[in-house]
Amino acid sequence: MRCGFASLALAALMALVAVNARALADAPQRIVSLNLCTDQLLVDLVDRERIAAVSFLATDRTLSANASKLRGLKQVRGTAEEVLALKPDLVIAGEYTTGPTVDLLKRLGVNVLVVPLAADFAGMKATLRTIAAATGEPARGEKLIEDFDNRLSEARSLVPARPTAIAYQVNSLASGSGTLLDAALEAAGFRNIARDIKLGPAGRLPLEELVASPPDLIVLANAPNDFKTVLADNLRHPAFAQLLNKRPHVHLPMPLWMCATPRIADAVELLAAMKRSSVAMSHSRPVLSTRTIP
Repeated sequence: MRCGFASLALAALMALVAVNARALADAPQRIVSLNLCTDQLLVDLVDRERIAAVSFLATDRTLSANASKLRGLKQVRGTAEEVLALKPDLVIAGEYTTGPTVDLLKRLGVNVLVVPLAADFAGMKATLRTIAAATGEPARGEKLIEDFDNRLSEARSLVPARPTAIAYQVNSLASGSGTLLDAALEAAGFRNIARDIKLGPAGRLPLEELVASPPDLIVLANAPNDFKTVLADNLRHPAFAQLLNKRPHVHLPMPLWMCATPRIADAVELLAAMKRSSVAMSHSRPVLSTRTIP
């Protein structure tokens, strides 16, 4: 009887392996990504051999949190001619990616998946699941989501207090509700004052108002070159410099929050670490923290 059960179990296992092998064989094997954000999701979901090309921004360390992982893959600028030359069986694009190219590829019968721009964690997970299903890697997609949720839960549980914070950018812009920065602040256990004053996704908070009622933490959410522009006058203002001398602040690298990928968990962990630090939450001296993108 035991031998019979063992044989049945072995047969079931072999059948499952065969089904998975067939599913992978039927999945697209020459995938092209035309978008910086889909580049990063794709390289986490499929083996490199299945990626025919990624976007020309894929390895830009100032923009991509997966730059090192994407290094060595062919890059394209998004013209229909170069994509067609690769003979892809799946092209993944963002909803704002090179519209004429996407339209032409569809008319020519190319399998094109257009994914929406996600502005929160739920949207990120939905996009990840969509790409995972299209590439035949639903299990990998669920594992990425599980790991992401676990990291967020751990970061959220470390310190129960909810200090205030703001993500401040050039031109006095602050990220309110409906943005990934707001989602990261909330996940790390901060109360985003931009949400409190109903600034929306990208409202302006005049510097004088910020100086008059500063939060517990100021998050500098800018690209390095932003500080060289005229729009960065608010960040170079002496009053802002004095504020940073009195308040804890952190530079949150743009690659960690610009795209809705599981790497935004890095941003949440960095913010949670600032919240944990008794030095960071005291107003005795500023704290400047950075994270290097590999």
